Formats: sequence, C-alpha cells, structure tokens
Amino acid sequence: MHLIAEEFQCNISSRGDSIDLEGEDESKVSEVFKNLIQLHRQNARVTQHEVSYAIKLIRSGRAEELSKLVNETEAILVTSKGKQIRAKTLSQRKYLAAILKHAVTFGIGAAGTGKTYLAVVAACASLRKKSVEKIILTRPAVEAGERLGFLPGDLQEKVDPYLRPLYDALADVFGVELYQKFLTRGMIEIAPLAYMRGRTLENAFVILDEAQNTTPLQMKMFLTRLGNNSKMVITGDLSQIDLPFGKRSGLQESIDILRDVRGISIVEFEPGDVMRHPLVEKIVEAYEKFERSSK
Repeated sequence: MHLIAEEFQCNISSRGDSIDLEGEDESKVSEVFKNLIQLHRQNARVTQHEVSYAIKLIRSGRAEELSKLVNETEAILVTSKGKQIRAKTLSQRKYLAAILKHAVTFGIGAAGTGKTYLAVVAACASLRKKSVEKIILTRPAVEAGERLGFLPGDLQEKVDPYLRPLYDALADVFGVELYQKFLTRGMIEIAPLAYMRGRTLENAFVILDEAQNTTPLQMKMFLTRLGNNSKMVITGDLSQIDLPFGKRSGLQESIDILRDVRGISIVEFEPGDVMRHPLVEKIVEAYEKFERSSK
C-alpha cells in the first residue's frame, strides 16, 4: 500500500475489508488493486514485483493487457510440490506462446527474467504430455573469470557447476526422486555444448542456456542439430558475455542472421521482467544506461 501511495502520490487507508483512496489518480489506483486482488483469489503469491509490475502497466495505459494476464487461470504446469507455474509478465506470456508455436525460440534478457526456468518448465510439460521423448539441456563451458583446469575431478565434475541451474530447475519441477528416475532412464540429458557435435536431436526438447558465450561456429553447429519432432530454446544475456575480448558472440550473430526466418521466434525481455530482488531491475537498468553512454 505504501508503494502504491508513493507511486501515485495519493492517500490510501484500509478499514476492515475496505480500502479508501484519495488523490488525482483514484481510477488508476483502483485498477491496480482490482488486479492484485484477482491475483490473490487465484492463490498466486502477491509480492513487491507483482505490485510494481501492475503499477508500471497501469501508468503506461496497458490496463487491458494486465487484466488479460491476471485473468489467465490455466497454469502451464504444476510442480511436484503443488506449485502452479504461470506467466507473471507480458514478456513471459509472449515467450511461452512462442515456444509452443515455433520449432526454434530465442529468449534474450537479463538475469532473473525467468527465461531459463520457463524454458525448462515448457520442456517438462512437453515430456509429461509425451509430445517429446526426452529433454536435452546444454551450456557452453566458458569461464567467468575462472579456469576449468583448476577445478577438481574429471571432465563431468568440472562442468557440473556450469549446469547446476539446470539441475535445480528440473528438481524443482519434477521433484528430486522423479528427476533422478528420468535421468537414469536417459529421458533427461544434461551435457556441455561440445557433446552435441555430430548428433541429430530428434523427438527432443533441447535447451541451450547461456548462449551468449557460444562462438558463431558453436551456435551454427548447435542449430543444425535440430531433428524431426523437436523443439529448441536458446536463452542468453547479451550484457554478460564471458568470451575473450574482441570475440563475437554466436548468440548475437545468430539473432542478426535469423531474425526474419519463418519458424524462428526471438523474444526480448525487459528490465521490468526481472523476478529477483527489486534492486536487480534497477541494477540492470543502470548498467544498460552506462553501456549506452559508453558506446
């Protein structure tokens, strides 16, 4: 309530089950509350992000779009713990629709926008419906200031830290026991990008995460692995490229080359889609502003 009052410069007070508004933008404030109440009635968790996002859309005259998003009752998937997963922003909704419709989808955005997690959720939903036979998740093993050679263990143990976010997302959706069962049966495969060379990926839902750290040759190799009855989702953040200085990102090049190709969708997330701590959105915006001025 304090956040809404501060944003709209109005007075808000609650008495029992009623909310009293006083200010110039009463209709907009009322619209924000109506949407948040509807979210609550759907057993959705109303956090500071939901409040801030509702304010942002109402103030920009997108109340109708917000209402459509809020009133979507069908969950994409229900996790092992009974948690219903839905799109929380318009970009997430567009992203999930693109994955459903297209064979190849790019999800481009900052950390915390849900691009990787939602891709994993869509893959799990496809496996449950038996639309695909397996899920394949991969990442380029590029160091963010560290060296693989200094890590203990064999190659698989060295790359495991890079794949940990994918393990965590799958365990969250399926539960640890079912996830391990699918992994043992080969219905879930998690491997470094180098392991994809020479393969044709058929009847599979394939996710390439952290794609900004691929080289152009790696990206071309990966995209040409697409087989029959398969989907590919490529996610990345172009502001966090860990390649050696001067080396072009395969993700950036592929977007430039494939933007107008039918059957391929490119969805770009906004800072307002960040689902982490509210400060993360401000950090992302500050860095984007700095990088634009530097260029």
